Amino acid sequence: MLLMQPPLVSSRFHSLYYIPRRHHRFFQRPISAFSATASCSPSSYFSSWNGLDASEKEEEEEEELSTLVRRRYDFSPLLKFLSRFGPVELVLDSVNLEPLPAVSLDPVEFELAESYKAVPAPYWHSLLKSLCSSRSSLGLAYAVVSWLERHNLCFSYELLYSILIHALGRSEKLYEAFLLSQKQTLTPLTYNALIGACARNNDIDKALNLISRMRQDGYQSDFVNYSLVIQALTRSNKIDSALLQSLYREIKHDKLELDVQLVNDLIMGFAKSGDPSRAMQLLGMAQSTGLSAKTATLVSIISALANSGRTLEAEALFEELRQSGIKPRTKAYNALLRGYVKTGPLRDAESMVSEMEKSGVSPDEHTYSLLIDAYVNAGRWESARIVLQEMEAGDVQPNSFVFSRLLAGYRDRGEWQKTFQVLKEMKSIGVKPDRQFYNVVIDTFGKFNCLDHAMSTFDRMLSEGIEPDRVTWNTLIDCHCKHGRHIVAQEMFESMEKRGCLPCATTYNIMINSYGDQERWDDMKRLLGKMKSQGVLPNVVTHTTLVDVYGKSGRFNDAIDCLEEMKSVGLKPSSTMYNALINAYAQRGLSEQAVNAFRVMTSDGLKPSLLALNSLINAFGEDRRDAEAFAVLQYMKENGVNPDVVTYTTLMKALIRVDKFQQVPGVYEEMIMSGCKPDRKARSMLRSALRYMKQTLRAS
Repeated sequence: MLLMQPPLVSSRFHSLYYIPRRHHRFFQRPISAFSATASCSPSSYFSSWNGLDASEKEEEEEEELSTLVRRRYDFSPLLKFLSRFGPVELVLDSVNLEPLPAVSLDPVEFELAESYKAVPAPYWHSLLKSLCSSRSSLGLAYAVVSWLERHNLCFSYELLYSILIHALGRSEKLYEAFLLSQKQTLTPLTYNALIGACARNNDIDKALNLISRMRQDGYQSDFVNYSLVIQALTRSNKIDSALLQSLYREIKHDKLELDVQLVNDLIMGFAKSGDPSRAMQLLGMAQSTGLSAKTATLVSIISALANSGRTLEAEALFEELRQSGIKPRTKAYNALLRGYVKTGPLRDAESMVSEMEKSGVSPDEHTYSLLIDAYVNAGRWESARIVLQEMEAGDVQPNSFVFSRLLAGYRDRGEWQKTFQVLKEMKSIGVKPDRQFYNVVIDTFGKFNCLDHAMSTFDRMLSEGIEPDRVTWNTLIDCHCKHGRHIVAQEMFESMEKRGCLPCATTYNIMINSYGDQERWDDMKRLLGKMKSQGVLPNVVTHTTLVDVYGKSGRFNDAIDCLEEMKSVGLKPSSTMYNALINAYAQRGLSEQAVNAFRVMTSDGLKPSLLALNSLINAFGEDRRDAEAFAVLQYMKENGVNPDVVTYTTLMKALIRVDKFQQVPGVYEEMIMSGCKPDRKARSMLRSALRYMKQTLRAS
């Protein structure tokens, strides 16, 4: 509640208006001047105030209104009265939000209230917006609204509260905004203000919940709300194609007309979610209705296409951008360059950089880092170093990110020893490692079981004042778990919490897997409870991990319960989850249960993967049912699933298990004929079969 001090001792106020009081005339803008506001819905009025679709004419009218307010009305006596004991602080609580009733008034306050009776509501709105423009005067703005309610001087309170809620949202005071919204029944205007406040503070779940409640109350959300929510999703990298499709269906169901801003937000959202097909579809629809896409939107589609390996389509859109008269900037070139790096044509990547320079577009550090990626992927280390030299010659200082990409290339090629060389090179040109670089170094050492080096890097990171983030902690915990150092992983998990870094779903998933490997079932259940209590919802990976650890330990009932629980909360089991379960059955030779899990997988609409089918072959092999194992191979051929070296190796193992050594060379030959290159294990199977055949001949 806003804590109001006792009334001031009676004194005379100076004249309220700048015009002489003796005229007894008040300036009031003609009613027709507000017709534009009156004719539009509260929702659209507030939307335009949000600044998303305000025209120049509306801005001029707003400025004109503010000027008239300053000229004809003097609110300084009221503001002085409300802040007479110093700056007014905004203090709200959930218990008492009601304004004090005007039962008995000090004569001074009574005179003040009487003097403001003739002020039209739009002028109060303008005053409130002016106060809300500064974070320091939010308390005074709330005091004005409470005072108006106390004296019943303005009839459009929902707009006043909407203005306040909007301002609180912009000032990152979302909790206070929700408390304030409890003062009145939610209307479209206050709903919109709250949704906007949630979206601006990236509280997407609350925003979506409010849109749903708004619909349940019989109100239609407007396009601004959807724009704000999609923008928030994009900003927070929580964008998901399925969620966007749901929002788009709601927009079409409500028959909302897409404006330029919303259509661009939707297209960019689909592109950022990794769904370029829907982004392209929506782009075509928008262009057919005369809506134009912004350059940033087109660049996001090019980037999404390139990331999906659809380089030809990315090239076509890039060319369309150029032919429209827009000169592509560095970001557009980088988006297409990323596609060339991903798909592998090094010559195209080099040509793209040359074209940039010819077009007068300067490459940035991201351009050079992508080119370094391309050279590292091709194994051309010297060319990558030449790029570093070109950066320095072109006055583009190589930063830590560029070196992290170079190091990641070495890591992925298994050349982790070159980490020290990269560090030395960075030091020689004065580039300081940042958090991202250290994360790559720790990951590199962790992958190759150099855990002492990983911990030394972590200590050095701390000594340089760089605070570890979730990626750092997750990488350290995971690499210790994978190499069986579960006690150290547990200590790192506890240290993470002590340093104030809250574990995310990935952290919990790693620790759940660790407890499962150790068969610490009670600790695992406690951890799951803690995860939920902290508001971190188990995701598909969590359930997959649970199914995997339960299956490996033979706790198949728990694994099935986990699957059912997942379905009950609306999550769809993935192929990976069923693969884990089928493989767990296979390891124990439970072929019937593996087949049953396979059938459930297909009934759930999931296409059988190569991994699942290989696990099924292994299950039959372990159960000495070689005929059924070969039946799976036939199923693969009939359904367009290409067998790999694991398929044939598993079949050879199944034959050896039932002493059918003479058939193994035929399977080996078929593997070679199908284009699979035998690995060490396949060759070992063949040698074993031939050795048994030779022994059999000698024995006979």
